[in-house]
Amino acid sequence: MTPIRQGRNHSAALASAMCALAVTGTVLTGCAEDPNEGTNGVGRLSAEKIQAKTRSVAESAGAVRVHGNVVSGERTYALDMRLKDEGGEGSVTSEGATFRLLRVGEHLFLKADAEFWSHGAGQGGDGEGDAAAASKLGGKFVKVPQGDPSYKKFSGFTDKGVLLDGLLTLHGKLATDGHDEQAGIRTIRISGDKGSGGTLEVSLEGKPYPLRLERAGGAGTLTFSAWGQDFSLREPEKSETVDYGRQLPAS
Repeated sequence: MTPIRQGRNHSAALASAMCALAVTGTVLTGCAEDPNEGTNGVGRLSAEKIQAKTRSVAESAGAVRVHGNVVSGERTYALDMRLKDEGGEGSVTSEGATFRLLRVGEHLFLKADAEFWSHGAGQGGDGEGDAAAASKLGGKFVKVPQGDPSYKKFSGFTDKGVLLDGLLTLHGKLATDGHDEQAGIRTIRISGDKGSGGTLEVSLEGKPYPLRLERAGGAGTLTFSAWGQDFSLREPEKSETVDYGRQLPAS
């Protein structure tokens, strides 16, 4: 008698039948789908190792886009920035006012409309002088002097290393907090102190880049995208630029 070979289809059917028994109360293992199957494997690591890996690949990436809200002090800033090692560019909105930032090397430029500058230009001066200064600056890239108080504050929004270092830190005891999806990409979530110290979504596809961050204490939510996608970065033409001098108007 020729033995009957149990083929792949028969084995699959048998496995399905065995898993179906679990519904009736029989305890079986191996039936649940592995959420880390076919991924980059970081979902199987501890939360501490996931955070270390995601920081490492973020720091080594050539470029990134950062989009969302950051609460700093008593202000909320809405960011949409593209960053790389040589500088960055994008828009920042705070208290209803939107301005553009551009940094190439150590040269930082700020561009806003006349209304933005009229709030701070020549505080304590005459109205006509204020209007004239605002008109001169509005719609132009204004070069921010390195000694100006605004330089340190605004250049931080254009500095990839500084911004990521300040953002990608979760506080408290780290733990993995389930699997999710961000913009169609499977992720593993890690959290600090059960979420009160912030949560971070890390990609399970390709390199384990950070994709979404909820900052501790409700201090904003940010998404990260376009990792490693280079973009052109150049200083504005002289016709587009105003050099205000040693210090910008307070704004």
